[in-house]
Amino acid sequence: MPAFDVLPLAVALLIGLAAIGSCLGIGLSSSKFLEAAARQPELIDTLQTKYFLTAGVTDGAFIIATGIGLWFATANPFKG
Repeated sequence: MPAFDVLPLAVALLIGLAAIGSCLGIGLSSSKFLEAAARQPELIDTLQTKYFLTAGVTDGAFIIATGIGLWFATANPFKG
């Protein structure tokens, strides 16, 4: 009787949840950036710098989670 391997499911969840979280985070921060820029146009330069910094960090977290998931999928460190 073959054992059920949950590693592909775990990798899919890791990548999928990270993608959903990243998309929601970037979407919310984009809407807040546009709101703030419309209210105070003189602060656009400062706000834009902070927006791109936080968007990069948010996207970086997704890329790291994808890399870890693909590493687990190709070289399973949990196999005995």
